[in-house]
Amino acid sequence: MLSQAFTPKLATALKSYNKERFIKDLMSGIIVGIVALPLAIAFGIASGVTPEKGLFTAIIAGFIISALGGSMVQIGGPTGAFIVIVYGIVQQFGVNGLIIATFIAGIMLVLMGVFKMGSVIKFIPHPLIVGFTTGIAVIIFSSQIKDFFGLKMGAVPADFLGKWESYSHNLGSFNYMAVLLCISTVAINQLWPRVSRKIPGSLVAIVATTAIVQIFNLPVETIGKKFGAIHAGFPSPVVPHLDIETLKKLIGPAFTIALLGGIESLLSAVVADGMTGGNHRSNIELIAQGIANMASSLFGGIPATGAIARTATNIKNGGNTPVAGIIHAITLLIIVLFVGKWAALIPMATLAGILVVVSYNMSEWRNFVSISSGPRSDAAILWVTFLLTVLVDLTVAIEVGMVLASFLFMAKFVKYSNVRQVGDEGENPLANYSIPEGVMVFEITGPLFFGAAYKFKDSIKIIEDAPKVLIVRMRNVPMIDATGIHTLEEVEKACHQRNTKLILSEISNSDVMEELRKARILFKIGKSNVVPTLDAAIARSGVLCGERG
Repeated sequence: MLSQAFTPKLATALKSYNKERFIKDLMSGIIVGIVALPLAIAFGIASGVTPEKGLFTAIIAGFIISALGGSMVQIGGPTGAFIVIVYGIVQQFGVNGLIIATFIAGIMLVLMGVFKMGSVIKFIPHPLIVGFTTGIAVIIFSSQIKDFFGLKMGAVPADFLGKWESYSHNLGSFNYMAVLLCISTVAINQLWPRVSRKIPGSLVAIVATTAIVQIFNLPVETIGKKFGAIHAGFPSPVVPHLDIETLKKLIGPAFTIALLGGIESLLSAVVADGMTGGNHRSNIELIAQGIANMASSLFGGIPATGAIARTATNIKNGGNTPVAGIIHAITLLIIVLFVGKWAALIPMATLAGILVVVSYNMSEWRNFVSISSGPRSDAAILWVTFLLTVLVDLTVAIEVGMVLASFLFMAKFVKYSNVRQVGDEGENPLANYSIPEGVMVFEITGPLFFGAAYKFKDSIKIIEDAPKVLIVRMRNVPMIDATGIHTLEEVEKACHQRNTKLILSEISNSDVMEELRKARILFKIGKSNVVPTLDAAIARSGVLCGERG
């Protein structure tokens, strides 16, 4: 029997399901399905694939994420965060490479869930997340300039600087009709919520601008002109051609898809918990995300994850169980099968306007400004991740950002670690103790790990005259690693060579004591020289001094 942590929320919800909850889920699911329609098309096209691939990703992955996931209200599907990665993979490896990378990413996500890594992913630093999210927003915006201005140019280069160089050479070919359509789309998206929050502004913009283009026969590019007719039938499973060399090259991009998908899905689930007061199950959520991506790739789809905006829309419209997410997927399927062919009439400039709004909402510019003006370490992580995302690659940005964050975290840790000779300077806490002659007392404060162990080693080295007994107080050592243990071993050896007896005092943390026991440090020092209190250490030092005398 599955533990609750690995039980989909749908199974939990159905135990107390009733007609009233179904009606709320039904209404919300239909509204979210309508909201998802233009976004799925726009994300598919911006990712370098056909619009129906975005639609079928939203249907297949959206259904599975709701049916098997660990959140009551999560809505899954393609998101803007994947545009950069997917576009790069398609340009370099083609659609076949994208299918393979997405499938591998799905396997990785399942393994992350199985090995209970859901809580680990939450520990990724906030500046890093804001850095690559803002970077992705900038890239999405820059990728829409061609359709925003209706530029007559060839394929848009994949790299950021190449894009803008190409745009600068083709600005003279802009289409003012396309510009007006795009600006109108942005305006409708921003102003329509004042009229109604039930009907999405993006859908209103699509209907209005498409009608204007068809009625007045405006000379602008449409989905149909660029991609041909949108097929209404459900796709057949695709078995990609696979070879070892391609597989090796796609491991990196697949890991990026998996990591980004895991981060975004769990962030969305956390946001949903905050809005509903619920509590998602992170590991089964990752497993559901993985299965959804594997299934999506087999039908030629693109990567999918939890979508924060659509999840929030679901909550605001009364969705309260995963049934709403399932209905959202069914709604999309019905629209695609019966009226999907009309999507070919949508102007590309309209989709560009929708993605401009998406990029703005993704940018988190307020958080970006706030972190930039905060601690220098956080600002460094933010800017390095942002610049690498925009100018180099998202995979590199995440890897370098994590390494930098780890080093800066360790630097802070080291800063708060301290090794000092007690009574050497300032107040002397040993003033009330009778310390035998020839006894020296050191105290370690903070974690004794590889970043701080050198402090202890250097402090011991500067002792000119070897004491008879060296007491090391460890009452404020919360953890120790292999380097810390090795440093203690070296200190013990140095003491032995100088005929100094070593006493470890006040090891209050049970984990530290266990690590020392397993490493046999206690045996080398002698169990009688590992004492629980300073009084016991001083008493023991008196005995040892007497033995030497």
